[in-house]
Amino acid sequence: MGKSKKKDRKHSKDEEERRIEKLRRRGESDFVEVRGSVIHGQGVYCIEPIEKEQYFIEYVGNRVSKEESEKRALKQFEEHEKSGAAAVYIFNLTKKWDLDGNVEWNPARLINHSCDPNSEAIQDGKRIFIQALRDIEVDEEITFDYGFDVDCYEDHPCRCGSSNCIGYIVGRDYHDDLADRLAAKAEETSDVS
Repeated sequence: MGKSKKKDRKHSKDEEERRIEKLRRRGESDFVEVRGSVIHGQGVYCIEPIEKEQYFIEYVGNRVSKEESEKRALKQFEEHEKSGAAAVYIFNLTKKWDLDGNVEWNPARLINHSCDPNSEAIQDGKRIFIQALRDIEVDEEITFDYGFDVDCYEDHPCRCGSSNCIGYIVGRDYHDDLADRLAAKAEETSDVS
């Protein structure tokens, strides 16, 4: 009986290694590489021209339950608060499952936010792909709109540097709401002065 448990663990470990290798290959791309970024830490850069609407990299990771996802997101955010490193890498997949891309074999996790993005995340079944919104030139940093909610905007200052940067990482759908909040805040500040 002791041998079969040991054999099962080895078999299970081998299966896990094969699963990770398969995901690693899915996360590879001939179109991009990771480099230092002026936006934040590391970024993903185009090394071969990418055409508008082309899928050029898959966002890979571990599929986790919503409950586990909340635990991981909280832990990732706490680590972010301590170190200033990137925060949360979790995408919603279904009502029951999320995709945690916080794994070293997911270069797409290093794509930075921009208020004027050149790509977007597209869900295709239970997979997430990054698709070009326009033609992307060699040496251009790959960016997408993180789509964060406006409620905690102050926790997420934006450094994208685009001409239409709103100053905080919030989804495009929230830009008008954020502009109203910032105007109200500025008005309160000027009333106090």
